[in-house]
Amino acid sequence: METFEQKYQRLQKQLLAGLIGLAGVFLIGTLWYWQVEKWSLVQAAYMTTITLSTVGFSEVRSLDDRGRLFTIALIFMGILSLGYIANRFTEALIQGYFQEGIRHRQRRKAIESLEQHYILCGYGRMGHQIAMEFEAEGIPFVIVESQVEEVEEARVHGYVVMQGDATLDEYLLDAGIHRADCLVAALPSDAENLYTILSAKTLNPKIRAIARASTEEAIQKLKRAGADAVVSPYVTGGRRLAAAAIRPRVMDFVDGIITGTNRSFYLDEIFLDVAICPCVGKTLSEASLRVQSGALVLAIRRDDGRLIGGPMGETRLKHGDLLICMGTAEQLRKLNRILIPPHPFR
Repeated sequence: METFEQKYQRLQKQLLAGLIGLAGVFLIGTLWYWQVEKWSLVQAAYMTTITLSTVGFSEVRSLDDRGRLFTIALIFMGILSLGYIANRFTEALIQGYFQEGIRHRQRRKAIESLEQHYILCGYGRMGHQIAMEFEAEGIPFVIVESQVEEVEEARVHGYVVMQGDATLDEYLLDAGIHRADCLVAALPSDAENLYTILSAKTLNPKIRAIARASTEEAIQKLKRAGADAVVSPYVTGGRRLAAAAIRPRVMDFVDGIITGTNRSFYLDEIFLDVAICPCVGKTLSEASLRVQSGALVLAIRRDDGRLIGGPMGETRLKHGDLLICMGTAEQLRKLNRILIPPHPFR
């Protein structure tokens, strides 16, 4: 199915072709009257103009039968060219291409202004939920979706969306993949998600790529293609259903801090960089993060991948650590200001 941009470009090319055709007819008529009828260049151009415009003025000079036959042919060529242009222009007006073209340029400017944003490929049932979570977290993102109905629905919700095939490099480039932090491939088929991850990692090897998978085999292939994380809705859904049956209160709490727009508590992850973090080298007790912010450090992932769950007060913070923290929005903001101060310490 043609995207709006493709239709708009096709219409532009058709209008341009019509104008070029009309200009060609005008040139043919002028050359004929100038070279064959031996009129002056001004007279030839004037005769061609009044002939093509069918205003009904008299001939500049009298014409023989040959000249009149050519003028008849010129009139028909002019009518065909003008009719074609009028038809294309009317179609553009009726279907709102000009107004939509303005809105399209505005959306493109909005996408070009995004920095360190997320790219969501696919706005199906899973994409709907992902977009809601991104919006709730205040994350800048752009949606790439090929289906017109889904694109229109995303625009109704006020999301930045572009119509196109996410498996093709051109649409990922248009979505600003070189400036993006993360790409989420939530397309309907595993093959499409695989192509999207391959394209994304080729265009921006540093981007964090998350993919949806339907089968165990697809999970392995997506990881080999470069996906940083692969989520199977069936596997994850099965585990969540089992956990909800076995530990319902725990799952209520976990759901309350992971998803939803009316949360009291949030989870966040903070990367420790020795160049800007004043707490690197200190123990948790010495840093007094809980006392200063109220947020709780649930786990620490070391630079080598080792995970420390429920770190104690004597656990020392190191460069490259990823802190997984829980707290209210205000507590997490305070913790971020402590660990990532506005100005590097000296």
